[in-house]
Amino acid sequence: MAKKNLDLAPSKKDKFGMGQVILGICLLIFTLFALAPVWLTFISAFADELSITQNGFSFWPKAWSMDGISTVFKYGKKLYQSYLVTIFVTVAGTFLGLLFMSMYAYSISRKDFRLSRFLSIFVLIPMLFNGGQLSGYLVFCGWYDLKNSLLLLILPLCVTTMNVIILRTFIANSIPQELMEAAKIDGAGEYRTFFQITLPLLKPSLAAVGFMMATSYWNDWQNAMLYIDAKSESKHPLQLLLVNIQKNIEFLLNNNNVPPSARAAMGNVIPQYSATMATVLVVIGPIMVVYPFFQKYFIKGLTVGSVKG
Repeated sequence: MAKKNLDLAPSKKDKFGMGQVILGICLLIFTLFALAPVWLTFISAFADELSITQNGFSFWPKAWSMDGISTVFKYGKKLYQSYLVTIFVTVAGTFLGLLFMSMYAYSISRKDFRLSRFLSIFVLIPMLFNGGQLSGYLVFCGWYDLKNSLLLLILPLCVTTMNVIILRTFIANSIPQELMEAAKIDGAGEYRTFFQITLPLLKPSLAAVGFMMATSYWNDWQNAMLYIDAKSESKHPLQLLLVNIQKNIEFLLNNNNVPPSARAAMGNVIPQYSATMATVLVVIGPIMVVYPFFQKYFIKGLTVGSVKG
């Protein structure tokens, strides 16, 4: 019997066979294809505008220039203020969203909770039916009177059905019900059970959902365009400022009646393509820096709760 078990054990040759080598090569090629657009964006942000116009985008342009980056950083104070607004909205929205959704997921995961089925169906309704932007604008700005408020950059993305389902699945499949029952026997209430037992065990799933939420908040510009006045520049998030920069560049390029002073403010150089890549680089740069630190928790949070142990 011992010999039979030894024969069934995988050998090093089987473990690192030709299949693993081919899989590794395929993953390497896929990774290079995925990194190619990011690399092209980074290179094009420092490419000379004339070189891009004549030869197109290239992974190694013939001439280099800082005009694209300089055009974006001419909005120094506004750029700094927009970064602060975006960071505040991202941090506050992610924190509130994780708190509300984890509490909601905990409630619907409890089989002894009478309203769990009703609330499970209730949270699915927004995923199946959507009133549209017009109805949302009327509710937020008309009934709630939140026009030109930073709350409208936080609340619309605060709770989503899919994130609630991910958290609920993690709680149901990865946190033993016996642990909660033992806490109840010891006299712990629902709030204490949630904050002292369930919430600490939710860290991998919270990290995964939190990263997805933070990315959504960081890249959101449509809500700012709808709900924040154009004159309230102090409340403009980063993405809306970059959209306005692109509009200003297009206006200067397409309007022949632009006074020379406006062009002089841009340094008499209007790098359309390199400035576009520079704006993209400003947006994705922080996400690229932060993602490696959350990758382990991101993958663990999505996989641990997906299969019942």
